Amino acid sequence: MRDKLILVTGATGYIASRLIPRLLDSGCRVRALARHPRQLDGRGWSASLEIISGDVISPSTLPAALEGVHTAYYLVHNMSSGRGYTERELQGAHNFAQAAAEAGVRHIIYLGGLADPEQRLAPHMRSRIETGRMLRQGSVPVTEFRAGVIIGSGSLSFEMIRFMTEFFPIVPGSVWLHNRSQPIAVQNVVDYLAAALKNPNGRGRIFEIGGPEIVRYRDLILRYARVRGLKRSMILLPYVPVRFMAFGVDLMTPVRYPIAYALVGGLSDDSIVKHDEVLRVFPEVKLIGIDEATRKALGFLSPLHVERVWDDGQRGAKSLKHEGFFIFHREEQIQSSPEKIFTILTRLASEMKWQVVASEPHQRLLLRRPHPFGDRWLEWRVGRDIISTYLAQTAFFAPRGMGGFIYWYALYPFHTLVFHRRIKAIVQRALKENQP
Repeated sequence: MRDKLILVTGATGYIASRLIPRLLDSGCRVRALARHPRQLDGRGWSASLEIISGDVISPSTLPAALEGVHTAYYLVHNMSSGRGYTERELQGAHNFAQAAAEAGVRHIIYLGGLADPEQRLAPHMRSRIETGRMLRQGSVPVTEFRAGVIIGSGSLSFEMIRFMTEFFPIVPGSVWLHNRSQPIAVQNVVDYLAAALKNPNGRGRIFEIGGPEIVRYRDLILRYARVRGLKRSMILLPYVPVRFMAFGVDLMTPVRYPIAYALVGGLSDDSIVKHDEVLRVFPEVKLIGIDEATRKALGFLSPLHVERVWDDGQRGAKSLKHEGFFIFHREEQIQSSPEKIFTILTRLASEMKWQVVASEPHQRLLLRRPHPFGDRWLEWRVGRDIISTYLAQTAFFAPRGMGGFIYWYALYPFHTLVFHRRIKAIVQRALKENQP
């Protein structure tokens, strides 16, 4: 497949961010389709592929994206758009299937949701099933993988589990958490998606994919706690409105309300593999268990591994929760050379007595300092555009347990003040040293 062009839609999404590097590493020619291409600027692989602006809801943007494409990955969802997203998902799939056929695409690979289509399903899960059906109505063969909970740093399901479990000593939830799930490691999801490129036996077929264990949703929380070394228990209430649960998830985790509402609603159904043909068609995929997948995800709890979603071309101050971190980010222009700025940063790091984790001369400095309630990192990046030099400062805090959350939120105004004063002080020092 190295001489064939591969299109990945939904390029700013979680699965695409894991799949694209895999495809590039295997020598594939890759094109990415994104509604907001600037959001890919901070990804380490963005310079290694072609990026096109487009939206499956806008058919006029698709011919250019699909021109010359052999295989297309359909990794789009519209949950974040709120009310009416199910109709938009079906329309987008219809537009894409039609445009792919007109462009001569040979194969579509789609990642959907794991549920029994014969049962009464929550809107989110029904939409995932119907999106696959809409793609198959076109003339291009579709390989559809249906997955449930995905365990991996950055996965919406995993981040819900991570943040709620870290914060609550007694985790509240609905009796829906007694329902069964067959979670799968993100590595295995990418394994299947990549294998479908080369294995012709999967074309035109639907595969349910899951890990080697079936557990209740509540057990995912308790097993995360065990791997993390936290003592946790649960209280399950007979009736909790979905809106209330979604509001709590939005407040405590990186998952925004519209997506949280859809995901929480999906807990009302079992999500397990009932047909395991995928094991025979793709025997090369070696499944990873829940605990190992969780340990791998926690192993990525470092700024060195985080997808830099805040590097979207929009400079200024930002605050977000992402991949287990509370993050502050700010950029400032400085009338100085990168070399002089980096010299100032090196001196400042020595004065602060933080551990230097990574250093790229004149470009980047990453510092770390352990904390009783978590870990802290501070990163400086120096860059240059047409106008001037700019300094990007990013603070990361990975809370451990409720104490980490209390520490962060109680001192939030202080953290904000110190963070902004630090970068301003660097700017002032650079200006002073530039004076004759």
